[in-house]
This record gives sequence, structure tokens and C-alpha cells, in this order.
Amino acid sequence: MAKTLVRSDIMDMDDYGKQRPQRRRAVTEMKKNRRLGIGPDATCYFENYKTMWHQTHEMLHIERGGEAQIKDELAAYAPLVPNGHELVMTLMFEIDDADRRGALLGVLGGIENTLTISMGDELVKGVAEDDVDRTSAEGKASAIQFLHFPFSNEQISLFKNPKTKVIVGISHEKYGHMVIMPAAVQQALALDFD
Repeated sequence: MAKTLVRSDIMDMDDYGKQRPQRRRAVTEMKKNRRLGIGPDATCYFENYKTMWHQTHEMLHIERGGEAQIKDELAAYAPLVPNGHELVMTLMFEIDDADRRGALLGVLGGIENTLTISMGDELVKGVAEDDVDRTSAEGKASAIQFLHFPFSNEQISLFKNPKTKVIVGISHEKYGHMVIMPAAVQQALALDFD
């Protein structure tokens, strides 16, 4: 059953600080099978309750904004916990060179509408998180995109079958790449479904 992130899940920040090193190591290890490179510059991270719990606590630990910040962080991160019938992705364009990053993002407007997960004839289209516009009026894309991939029951069954080849793709005219999902990633992500 999908678990949502709520106020009662938030630890006291002093207690979190004491556990932070081991919690960070654990989530880093878990994320190894939730990460996928797509082409030379894009990396996607598939989120779950644990990754969003960790992100929320990290923000609260670093900023120390108290109760008001807790409300804001939950509003930002709770929607990124999969609902049991979807996968949720954070897509990042990780380019160290600022000029090259700016040039690429400047031509990637609308990229959030071009991501898919395919399994044979089944295609699941990404739906961009609608909290803010991630493409500017000038056509520049944000370096970070948040997407939901809603699956039907049949698509979930297909995804969970280890014999199914899963392909994650970006079909933007300026950045067209696809990758076959490794079995370890597919197996880890299958646990996100009810």
C-alpha cells in the first residue's frame, strides 16, 4: 500500500541530526538502484517515500525553519511520493560547465512533455508536476523537472514481470535519447506499485 508523507512522519531535528550520517548512507545506497542516465547530460532519479522523507529532513536540518518550514517542505515533497499506481521521477540536467548548461537548457523548452516509459507496445507518458512552469516563455527549460508516470493495472503487471524490457525515453527534438532500464532498477521500482 502506498504511504504518504505527513506531519507525524517528521522527526525532531536534534534527533535527526544524531542519526543523519547513517540515514544518509542508507538512502545513498538505496538510490543506486533508483538512478538512470539518459543520454550524455540527463539523469533521472525515481522517488519513493524514503527518498522524499530524506529530502524533507535534509531541508529542515539545513535551514532550521521550524514549523512553518515543515508545512512548506511537506507541500513540496509529499506530492512526489508515488501513489501506488505510478512512478515519480526527478529529471536533472547535470552539466558542470555553466555556458554549455545554459546553451542546452535554452533549447530544451517543453522537454517535460516528451518523457515516456515503454514496455513492448505499452507506452506510459510522463505528466509534469504542475506546481510551477518548468519552461520559460522564452523556451528555456529548468535543469530540474518532476514527472509522474501513471500506470494502468495491466501496465503495472507488465512492468513487474522480470522478462519485460523497460525503456525510458526522451523524444525532444534537441535531446532525443533512450535507455533500457537495468534489471536491478526495474526490480527496485516494481516495489513502488501496490
